[in-house]
Amino acid sequence: MDVRHHPLPRTSLGSARMVTSLHFGTPGARPKVYVQASLHADELPGMLVAHHLRQRLLAAEADGALRGEIVLVPVANPIGLAQRIDHRPMGRFELNTSENFNRGYPDLARVAFERVGRSLDADAAANVQRVRAAVVQWLAEQAPVTELEGLRLTLFGLAADADVVLDLHCDSEAVVHLYSETACWPTLEPLARWLQAETVLVADYGAGGQPFDEQLSGLWSQLRAQLDAAGIAAPLPQACASATVELRGEADVDHTLAVRDADAIWRYLQHLGAVAGDPGPIPAPRCEPTPLAGSETLRAPCPGVLVFLAPVGAALRPGDAVAEILDPIDGGSVTLRTAHGGRLYARARERYAPAGLTVAKVAGRTAFRTGMLLSE
Repeated sequence: MDVRHHPLPRTSLGSARMVTSLHFGTPGARPKVYVQASLHADELPGMLVAHHLRQRLLAAEADGALRGEIVLVPVANPIGLAQRIDHRPMGRFELNTSENFNRGYPDLARVAFERVGRSLDADAAANVQRVRAAVVQWLAEQAPVTELEGLRLTLFGLAADADVVLDLHCDSEAVVHLYSETACWPTLEPLARWLQAETVLVADYGAGGQPFDEQLSGLWSQLRAQLDAAGIAAPLPQACASATVELRGEADVDHTLAVRDADAIWRYLQHLGAVAGDPGPIPAPRCEPTPLAGSETLRAPCPGVLVFLAPVGAALRPGDAVAEILDPIDGGSVTLRTAHGGRLYARARERYAPAGLTVAKVAGRTAFRTGMLLSE
């Protein structure tokens, strides 16, 4: 294992942070798989999964079983991990800028088109190499000023040339679910099956906010679109499949669950050929992909005590009750119902609902939303 430390720019005198990456296998070997945990720093199940995955990788290294290159970043966000207010972790947004740590990543497709777009030719494999080299070089040339800029560029520098990228997150209370660009689904489907994901949400590029995973897979889908628009007939495969993997809820930091999830990722690494060994048969799917534009968000129309009437993971029909909001002052109540039905894949962890709180999310089969599809 090669341990590398990546210092971040110092935002304030007398303090400094760094990102640590763990490298397994031979640099440049294929496939390259990049796995990071807890970019939203208060979402901790991924860190425990990374711990167990690390043990498997060390054993494989000792046995000579590594075939590809695997990069593991077990703590992807040291900035957010240190943010606490009144004893509460604040790991989703940087306090200095209020920016989401999982938004605002660079447009690598634009970079690649400007640098090598018109030099691509009929050799698809060579085109992939040229594009990867161009974006890696561009990332190395950047000079970040702030910690947040440095964090984004450091993580992108580690992941930009990967064949597969897994960004491990969790929701408040949730079942295992994945977010992915539509073009990546064929590569990621075996992972979803081994994880026994109960919801998979897919969308074409442009869900909003330029999140980490979409900007990496979007390099290829968007560059291909730019080449087509410019009349450049150069073949370009979808050379990166990336996904946000939501490992249940914030409180699901449990060795039994983490070992199970690490084993699923391990079998996927074997399936990809990054690690030697037989992963065994791919399990039957627990769900079929549904459009991210079909995800229904239920919000509290008024304040009150939040009481859920349906468990996370429930299959709901249109009109089914999801939660009740009680006003203990006047004795009134409001029942929240799903309009479209589907899988109740995530819900709030708190039990007091201020007006406007995102109470629950239901994955339906029919797209009905437009515009910004991801939350802030």
